[in-house]
Amino acid sequence: MGGSVRDLGLMVVLDGKHLTLDDVEAVAVRGVSVRVTPEALAAVAAARGAVDRQFALGATIYGVTTGFGRMADLTIAPAETAKLQENLVRSHAAGTGEPMKLEHVRAAGVLRVSALASGHSGIKPQTLDLLVEILNRGVTPVVPAQGSVGASGDLAPLAHMTLTLIGEGEAYYRGDRMPSAEALRLAGLKPIVLGAKEGLSLVNGTEVMTGIAALSVLRAERLCAAADVIGALSLEAFLGTDRVFDRRINALRPHPGQGRVADNLRALLADSEIMQSHRDCGRVQDPYSFRCIPVVHGAVRDTAAHVRRVVEIESISVTDNPLVFAEDDEFLTGGNFHGQPVSLACDHLKSAMVTLASISERRLYLLLNGEERGLPLFLSPKPGLQSGLMLAQYTAAALVSESKGLAFPSSADSIPTSAGQEDHVSMGTIAARTLDRILENVEGVLACELLGALVATDVRRPLRSGVGTAAAYECARATIAPLGDDRPLAPDITAGRRLLRENALVEAAQAAVGGVVRR
Repeated sequence: MGGSVRDLGLMVVLDGKHLTLDDVEAVAVRGVSVRVTPEALAAVAAARGAVDRQFALGATIYGVTTGFGRMADLTIAPAETAKLQENLVRSHAAGTGEPMKLEHVRAAGVLRVSALASGHSGIKPQTLDLLVEILNRGVTPVVPAQGSVGASGDLAPLAHMTLTLIGEGEAYYRGDRMPSAEALRLAGLKPIVLGAKEGLSLVNGTEVMTGIAALSVLRAERLCAAADVIGALSLEAFLGTDRVFDRRINALRPHPGQGRVADNLRALLADSEIMQSHRDCGRVQDPYSFRCIPVVHGAVRDTAAHVRRVVEIESISVTDNPLVFAEDDEFLTGGNFHGQPVSLACDHLKSAMVTLASISERRLYLLLNGEERGLPLFLSPKPGLQSGLMLAQYTAAALVSESKGLAFPSSADSIPTSAGQEDHVSMGTIAARTLDRILENVEGVLACELLGALVATDVRRPLRSGVGTAAAYECARATIAPLGDDRPLAPDITAGRRLLRENALVEAAQAAVGGVVRR
C-alpha cells in the first residue's frame, strides 16, 4: 500500500494516504512521534470550510443538523449544534470491562490521525493537532475493551478516546491513570470544544479494530518465523528426516508459504551432525506434525499474508460518515464504517494461528513420548523420580483447547442495534480482540515446545546442531538453564515467551544462516 514518509527514522509523517503496519507499531509500541504534512493540513482545512459553508446555508447534513441513527429524520436547531456533538460523545462512551492495552489505544490513535488527515471528515485543524499531540506527549485515553459491535465502526471505544479530547473521562500519563483533564494539563495541553460534525467524525470509524489487527498481524508473522525455528529444533532432536524439505517436493505444490518454510528449515538444519547421525536408520517417514511442517506452517503464513493485505488497505482507508468532498461542497453518506473486511480477516487469522499452536503441541507431545527415538520419557533426567517436562505439555494442551473456543468466527454473528437501523453488524472488534488473545496462547504453546526442544537437544550432545538451530539453541540457553532436578517450569515458560516476544530466537537464527529465516 506504499510506505509512509519517514523523517530519519525518528518520526512517522502522515499525509492521509500512506501508512504501513510497521509505522503503526512504531508509534503504538515504541513511542515514535508523528506529524501531519502541510498538504494534509490544507486538505483538512478545506473540508472544514465546506462544513462551515453548508452549515451557514442551512443545508440538511446527517449528524450536523439532524439526529443520529433512527433519529436521523429529527432536525437539530443551529444553536444546539455544539451540544449535539457533546451529547453524542458522552452518550456513546458506554464501554465496559478491563481497559484496552495501551498499545492498542495508541495504534487506534495513529490510525485515527491518518484517516482524519485525508481531508474527508470535516474536523477543525486544531482538533487534529490535539490528536497528534496526545500521541506525541504520551497521553493515552482509558478505553474499556468491551462494547463495540463493529457497526458504525467502533462507536463506544472511539467515544471514550474522544472524551479525553474534551477533558472528560480518564487517561494515562507517564504510566499513571488519572482524569483526562489532569493528564492534558500535565502534558501542557488544553481540551477542545467540539464544533459541527466533529463529534460524529471522531466516533465513527474502524480504527480500534484495525489498530488491534495491525499489531496482531505483525505479531503473527513473528510467531510464524519462530515456529519454523522451534520446529526445526524439535525435528532435529527427534531424529526426524529432513527429506520433506527437498525443493523438488515442495515445488510440486507451489503455495508461497510452503516453499518459504521448506527453504527456512533447510537453512536452519544445514551441517547438522545430529541429522547426519541417523541417515541410514531405515525410517522413512515421521508423524505429520514433523513431516508436514512446510505444508501447515506455510498455509498459516499465506493466511497471514492475506490478512496483512486487508489490514494495510484498511489502515489507509477513510471510514467515518458522512464524508466531505470539499471540492464539490458535498456530503455523501455511505457505509465505510462497517467493519466486515477486518472482521473476516481477523477470524481467518484466528483459525490459522490455532493450527500453528496445535501442531506445535503435537511436536512437544512426541518429544516427551519419544522413547523409540532414544529420548527419556517426559525428557526427564530420572524418569519416575522426576517428572521432567510432563506438565509443559499439559499447559500447551490447555492453551490450544482454550484457543479453539476463541477461534469461533465472530463475524458469523450479528445482533441488530439502533432500533434496527444498524441491522447487520460486523463484530469486528470482538474478532480483533479474540485474535489478540489467541496470539497470547500461541506464544505460550511455542514456549512450551521450545523447552522440550532444548532438553531433547541436550540428549543428543555432543553431536553438533545445524547452523541455524545451534544459534537458536545458544540464544535460548543463555536465558533458560538446562534441566536438572525437577523445578517449577513456569519461570522457564515465561523466559521462553520473552524470547519469542522480543524475536530473539529468530534474529539469532537469521544472523547465523544469512537472513533466510524471515516472516
